[in-house]
Amino acid sequence: MRKDKKQLIGDEIGDEQIKLFLDFEPVDATSPSHHKLIKAYRGLRIDDFERFLVFFKEASLDLDGKDEHGLTFVEVIKDQRNAAEYMELIDKARG
Repeated sequence: MRKDKKQLIGDEIGDEQIKLFLDFEPVDATSPSHHKLIKAYRGLRIDDFERFLVFFKEASLDLDGKDEHGLTFVEVIKDQRNAAEYMELIDKARG
């Protein structure tokens, strides 16, 4: 595969499917915003996560919501292999 082409695994998903990640609610002291970001991070490809962030911001959700331990989304994922790409998208979403 050429370096300028991204490999896509699975079918393209639509906006309505991406918006479903806004429906997830936490069962502990985690903020709803943080919970939605984590679910989307775990369930969406990077390109779809970028699209999700548009809907997330339209819903006036908090990019800095905290989990039950007081950690933000970025603090939770920062040590993971692909974290840099996701952290860049969060920074971009902040404006």
